[in-house]
Amino acid sequence: MHPRETVDRALRLSAQGLTDRQVAHACGVSIGAVQKWRTGARRACDDDPPTGHGCPRCHGRELDAVAYAHLLGLYLGDGHIVRVRAVHRLSIFCDDAWPGLIDEAARSMALTMPASTVSRRQRQGCTEVMSYSLHWPCLFPQHGPGRKHEREIKLASWQQEIVRAHPGRFVRGLIHSDGCRGLNRVRRELPSGVRWYSYPRYHFKNESPDILALCCQALDLLGVAWRFNNRNELSVARREAVELLDRHVGPKY
Repeated sequence: MHPRETVDRALRLSAQGLTDRQVAHACGVSIGAVQKWRTGARRACDDDPPTGHGCPRCHGRELDAVAYAHLLGLYLGDGHIVRVRAVHRLSIFCDDAWPGLIDEAARSMALTMPASTVSRRQRQGCTEVMSYSLHWPCLFPQHGPGRKHEREIKLASWQQEIVRAHPGRFVRGLIHSDGCRGLNRVRRELPSGVRWYSYPRYHFKNESPDILALCCQALDLLGVAWRFNNRNELSVARREAVELLDRHVGPKY
């Protein structure tokens, strides 16, 4: 049996275009083992223990619910899953202007699937945080063909329980992917002249009405007042609501 870390590394190198011989040499395994992992003839999870580093849905491993709630929000905002040969790759795209966000996304991904290595790939203006595993679709049943706003997005019952328990982490992931915290400037005509006032507010924008509804439900759980600016964007602008949301989300860093 080979350690799961070796299997993940081999699959990752294969996905990057290395030959089976090159992968085998780099990982210190036989070419035959690489071929079986790559083609799926030997499932990478066959060597997984029933607990510990296995899939929480398939093997009963305890899931880090706090990390998962955050990762779920990031996935619904700026993430996707693609099949790469015999495995799946979960990718979260983070703006390079927020290095702290990139680090936090990587931590949540690693805590959610400890057996799978998390890596980063530089893209134009952003960093792709990614991890390979057979089991990412098990943890994100919303995965499917086409764009998220073109299909129904509905949480499974076990996901709903996690969001109800950790709505702040879920909203943090949503807003840090498809939202922002900024300053709204207001012009007022006063007897003494024109005065400008500014106050912070949050925005969350998404083309999927289902994802917008999930954000609204989580904000309700937090007791945060919100309203729609238009069909695909909501805002949190009341001072007490912003202060409350700051405790859970805060600005990107």
